Amino acid sequence: MPPTATNDPFAPIRSPGRPGPGPLSSASLRALELSVGRRVDGLLAGDYRSAFAGVGSELWQVRPYEPGDDVRRIEWNVTARTGEPHVRVELAERVLVTWLVLDASASMSFGTADRRKADVAEGVAVAIGYAATRRGNRLGTVVFGSTPSVERPRQGRLALLDTLRLLRDLPQGGAGSLRDALELTGRVAVQRSLVIVVSDFRGPLEWRAPILQLAGRHTVLAVEVRDPREQDLPDVGELRLVDPETGRRLRVDTSDHNLRRRFSVAAAAERRALVASLASAGVTHVALSTEGDWLRPLTTFLRRGKRVR
Repeated sequence: MPPTATNDPFAPIRSPGRPGPGPLSSASLRALELSVGRRVDGLLAGDYRSAFAGVGSELWQVRPYEPGDDVRRIEWNVTARTGEPHVRVELAERVLVTWLVLDASASMSFGTADRRKADVAEGVAVAIGYAATRRGNRLGTVVFGSTPSVERPRQGRLALLDTLRLLRDLPQGGAGSLRDALELTGRVAVQRSLVIVVSDFRGPLEWRAPILQLAGRHTVLAVEVRDPREQDLPDVGELRLVDPETGRRLRVDTSDHNLRRRFSVAAAAERRALVASLASAGVTHVALSTEGDWLRPLTTFLRRGKRVR
């Protein structure tokens, strides 16, 4: 049975302030699995600088057993000789590691529509995690709030539970650095992988150098999470605004038409700069909203997107 965002004991506790990503139907998850599968097939059909390790016919190495390894790969002869469990690692054409880089910084707690940006990110983690761990593929996670946390790649439901546990246990807020998280991902993602970065990409573009380096070695997808009020200010009179990561306070009069217009123009220019920066780094990009259905545009993007390198 496919996992949902509401029936797993590792999922965060729901409340009006933390509503979660909403229900994830089996049909939606199957559609996403097919879309991710197409991306995976495109990547695995390409040329490689080095062979992937996985299920195949040619032995690559025998190494000590690690938690999460498939017990069907235990090499019994070596295990008997050494007294310690060992597994076969074979050359494969169809095993892929997917890394999820999840933004859990303070700005992700913002949301004025159906849910917070953090709720959308959680839903993406569950949906992508479910799809990316099918057919023997592996999922690793880097989550950053105050400091980055890492779960090494594993197979199947264990990998998804590791991701949900990270999201559950990670303290809320923090001025997490996307740059630091991407640099960490570059260090731990040794095998060529599919890297999916889920963030609101707010603030300076200081992460461009590490994402450029990642895109040179891996296939990188950027999933941007937006809230409608970050693009357009409503006319609701005087507001006191607080930057959740810096604590900076600002008083604005939203009844001022010129102020609302300047805000919209600046917000649109900032997003155009983001899209251009990602494109110049060779990173494909999709924007999801806290308003309405976020899963359908994600699935459509993966289905219609260009074949990965």
